[in-house]
Amino acid sequence: MLAELTPTEVGQRAIAFLMDDLAIPLEDQEWFSVLGTRLVGETWYVVEIGVEGLPDKWVLQIYDTGECDPSYTFNSPVQATEADTGLEDLPEAIADILATERSQT
Repeated sequence: MLAELTPTEVGQRAIAFLMDDLAIPLEDQEWFSVLGTRLVGETWYVVEIGVEGLPDKWVLQIYDTGECDPSYTFNSPVQATEADTGLEDLPEAIADILATERSQT
């Protein structure tokens, strides 16, 4: 099945899954983009998703079934003590999610 999916389609599935899982309002989803997609072996992709202009990213796995692994990770170089750094211009829903994610890393 994976051979039938293009990297673009895999990225779209990953971003749709993350937007749903994080409950990002439709009007705020344009802030997110696929940073990279790479095939690992023959059975799954790793997809990195971020918010434009910020160093944070979520890393998801998409399997050969086209399904997203619900155990994705969040990476950020921002210290937990500075969790709200650089978030002032973002929609409130996105700023809240990033601050929460950063404080847990």
